[in-house]
Amino acid sequence: MLFAADEGDINTIIGGIAPDWGPFGSLGNEAKVMIEVVMAVAILLCLGIAIWGAAKQRIGATALRDTFSAEQGKGLIVAGLTGVFIIGSLGTLFTIVYGMAV
Repeated sequence: MLFAADEGDINTIIGGIAPDWGPFGSLGNEAKVMIEVVMAVAILLCLGIAIWGAAKQRIGATALRDTFSAEQGKGLIVAGLTGVFIIGSLGTLFTIVYGMAV
């Protein structure tokens, strides 16, 4: 019998947005926690913007027959999800840029 999750632990899954500190490993624990908290809040804010955009698009397209509101909703969805992607990949981007500079 072969288990798919034989190696690793739950931290591999729930580590989530915490960046791989690589070149910034010399930061203190408090600084790392503060950066993780700021990143988590920013991601939640971006997800909130995307949800608000989805609601605005739905209400504008069906209930009010307002195409301008529906288009604004689409823009908010794209902006929110783009923000989530950018913030989620910041740790990787910083590590790549630092690696290329060294």
